[in-house]
Amino acid sequence: MYGRQSWRNIHEGQENCYLLTNGLGGFSALTMVGSNARNDHALLISCDNLHNQRYHLLTNLAETAVVNGKEYDLHSQEFGKGARTADGYKFLNSFVVDIFPTWRYLVDGLEIVKSIAMRHGRNAIAVKYELINRSGADAEFEVTPLLQFVPKGDILEASQEFEIAGNKIASGGQSLLFETNGQVFPHPTVSEKGLYYYQDERDGRDSVGNVAHNHSIKWHIKAGERKELYLNYDQENLDKSVDEIFADEKSRVAKIIEQSGLEDPIAQQLVAASDQFIIEKQATNGLTIVAGYPFFMDWGRDTMIALQGCGITTRRFEETKSILQSFMDYCHKGLMPNIFPEGTSEPRYNTVDAALLFINVLWEYYQASGDLDFIKKAFDTAKDIIHWYRKGTDFSIKMNSDGLISAGGGDDQVTWMDVNVDGILPTPRHGKPVEINAYWYSALKIMSEFAHLLGKDEEDYLELSEKVKASFLKEFWSYDLGCLKDLASGTPNDNQIRCNQIWAVSVPFTTLDESQQKQVVDKVFEYLYTPVGLRSLAPIDHEFHHSYGGTNVERDLAYHQGTVWGFPLGAYYLAYLKAYGNDAPEKAQSAINDVKDQLQAIEPTLREGCIGQIAEIFDGEYPAMSRGCFAQAWSVGEVLRVFRAVQDLSLGNGQH
Repeated sequence: MYGRQSWRNIHEGQENCYLLTNGLGGFSALTMVGSNARNDHALLISCDNLHNQRYHLLTNLAETAVVNGKEYDLHSQEFGKGARTADGYKFLNSFVVDIFPTWRYLVDGLEIVKSIAMRHGRNAIAVKYELINRSGADAEFEVTPLLQFVPKGDILEASQEFEIAGNKIASGGQSLLFETNGQVFPHPTVSEKGLYYYQDERDGRDSVGNVAHNHSIKWHIKAGERKELYLNYDQENLDKSVDEIFADEKSRVAKIIEQSGLEDPIAQQLVAASDQFIIEKQATNGLTIVAGYPFFMDWGRDTMIALQGCGITTRRFEETKSILQSFMDYCHKGLMPNIFPEGTSEPRYNTVDAALLFINVLWEYYQASGDLDFIKKAFDTAKDIIHWYRKGTDFSIKMNSDGLISAGGGDDQVTWMDVNVDGILPTPRHGKPVEINAYWYSALKIMSEFAHLLGKDEEDYLELSEKVKASFLKEFWSYDLGCLKDLASGTPNDNQIRCNQIWAVSVPFTTLDESQQKQVVDKVFEYLYTPVGLRSLAPIDHEFHHSYGGTNVERDLAYHQGTVWGFPLGAYYLAYLKAYGNDAPEKAQSAINDVKDQLQAIEPTLREGCIGQIAEIFDGEYPAMSRGCFAQAWSVGEVLRVFRAVQDLSLGNGQH
């Protein structure tokens, strides 16, 4: 819950937003004062799921109340930097997010309560108002839908016309059906220029936008009357009422939370947040995971990392299998797609980690579900991955004579630190990356375990894993640093202190002994840990960037050079529990308590930026404001895994 203290001015009121999603890649997001503070804020952004194309349809609803002959504009929006502001937020008493965003306004004895729900599986939005008129006089309420009907990210041209015929709005090749219990008044298309996107300017993006409108909707509320008003929008058909949409979504989310079995209230909120990333994928006839809102669709690497929390931790095993099956279907020369096909386009395989993570995810799935039948089904794909990594495959990915994996070359950046700015590689990691070889060793150990379970030959995997372990320790352990090198390439970048080493501890099977695990965890804590994520580079490094912002080039140069990332925080806590949780019982309990205490910092994180979500990144030096995607799947999923581990360990049924 937020109150007027949170929006003493419009900029404060635009710091946080809600997020609703529809299971197709479409979404709804506006600020807590109901404004559009960025181009990607909208009441309804649809998704052409087959082509991964989003469309900005409904920007907002401009609401006006007339009470005792006086007109009140409830809409909040900046128009032009410093030009003028629609300051409806001054009448806003509270804003609450509890599955649905709800605003409560008060003007002259007329109370307006507004809630929004998004229909699952449809490009549809439902808006419900309750008006309580205690003013002693009749009142009028008017809503003007603000329209764009353009591809997400585009700017509406003033020449674009909008048609309204019956209950259908059409423009730009898109159409939208609507129904309401108000009276509709069509009018010629009116264009409004100069919406000012405060957050886009802050982040170095284009900060202006345009909208249009061609009708308004009006209601009359008698003195002393309590009246429910509604608007229902859908691109397909209007076969469910607004009340049914709200009830269905509330029930659906409650079942997902119950299914997870997680008891902590913060964990339960993260379960609801994780659901917003799981979507249908028409191109693969299965499910996938959106990497982040509002910018990204699905990526292979992000999916493999996020799936462990969003699918396995939440006990959504059927969904997990569907996603894994899609990757199995598209495995090519031992590589998993980083970008799946869109329409007639071909998948892209420019990732070294997705395939290795796939094997590690199989292990986590089996540990949680006990489903050996699916492991049998997936084993040949996993075997093929090992074969190609040993033999050598695309993007210079190959096993060297020492058993370690090298990858990348030229302009190919194939680890998660993959920025390429006009030929400039801010984080060149060609050679042998530490986390890739940690995944590789763990994958080999997992394959030996699976082979044993399935009655297949395990000796080859065991023999190679021992060779990899010896080479890993020789190549990556630095006695000078007291931790792991980031890279084995023969360049100065090898000795940078980065968060990538934490995965060498948190993977299911680690090459490190207990002392080395603790040294890595402590080094990461000393230089990289923050309550909202891990720094991608130590502040003592001369290449460290203390903040993320400015132009696109400036942001890219800082992206992996000190910027705090949310998702490695999960690996840090899991590594801490592994390194310190195997001590004497009283020390193990102390480790659990430490993590429990530090996890409390997640609650204020959920109140900042996108409410109920965890963002992609934060500034490196002082990570108080979220940046990048305001909701990121792997940030949510990885922290969820920690809540599961803490709960299981507290109940005495966890594993290290």
